[in-house]
Amino acid sequence: MTSKVIGTGSYVPERVVTNEDLAKVVDTNDEWIVTRTGIHERRIAMDEGTGFMATEASRRALADAGIDASELDLIVLATSSSDHCFPSTACEVQAEIGAKNAVAFDISAACSGFEFALSTAHAFLASGTYRTALIVGADCLSKLTDWTDRGTCVLFGDGAGAAVIQAGETGVIHMVMGSDGARGQVLTCTARTDGNCFNGKTPQLGYIQMDGQEVFKFAVKKVPECIRQVLDESGTSMDEIKYFVLHQANYRICEAVAKRLKQPLEKVPMNIDRFGNTSGATVPILLDELNREGKLERGDKIVLAGFGGGLTWGAVLLEW
Repeated sequence: MTSKVIGTGSYVPERVVTNEDLAKVVDTNDEWIVTRTGIHERRIAMDEGTGFMATEASRRALADAGIDASELDLIVLATSSSDHCFPSTACEVQAEIGAKNAVAFDISAACSGFEFALSTAHAFLASGTYRTALIVGADCLSKLTDWTDRGTCVLFGDGAGAAVIQAGETGVIHMVMGSDGARGQVLTCTARTDGNCFNGKTPQLGYIQMDGQEVFKFAVKKVPECIRQVLDESGTSMDEIKYFVLHQANYRICEAVAKRLKQPLEKVPMNIDRFGNTSGATVPILLDELNREGKLERGDKIVLAGFGGGLTWGAVLLEW
């Protein structure tokens, strides 16, 4: 028994922030951003929180799957930017969509979150514990971004993507995940610090900090490695893969991965030019676009691959 994707959905805020808009608030320009990242614009939340975006993406995924929320047994939501420490965003989504029969919890794996969530939910379905699950990647990185730091603020956007999976005979073929916590400091965001009336400190909140060169070197090496691993361990050839659906962190990273895999860039779809890096939401948003544009047919084999803070990485090979 495995897990088959039966529906997808996504949501991004209405507010479009272009590179020209950013040039008004930080020392940058369109050419500088596009040349280094491939990003032209991103969506930024004005009133929408992580929970709202996750809920809208989930509703659209359920509609695409043609099932009612009451049929869900499990909700696994990946985020690094929840609106509350608790309740979990997954529990907020459960309440909003009326998934009264579902177990709901969050996981934190940064930009690898959706792959980790899919792998986690798949394990429950493959074991026979549950039959139908909703997996969500949602992040509102604009509230974690230092808008005076041109090295990071140009990269990120907000959004959510979701998929409904169901136990079946086809679907997830193989998956690999990994973590290297010893190198985790190259991409961090400090949570609320330890402040209380006994130590005399006031709690502070941190912002995203990144060693861009180290992240780039990590990504262009590790992503091809984990993709080769998931294909080799499953006995699948590169030629069998229709699309490599990669985390949308940087156009140059996607380009480098395609080159290292000796695959045409046409097999590495991208939407980073319009949405930027939405962390755990990039892969499910892109997957939903491919699905709704009719670019996926039953029987197609695709690889989903993410990488990010932790450092973490994951790849999932599945048959559509």
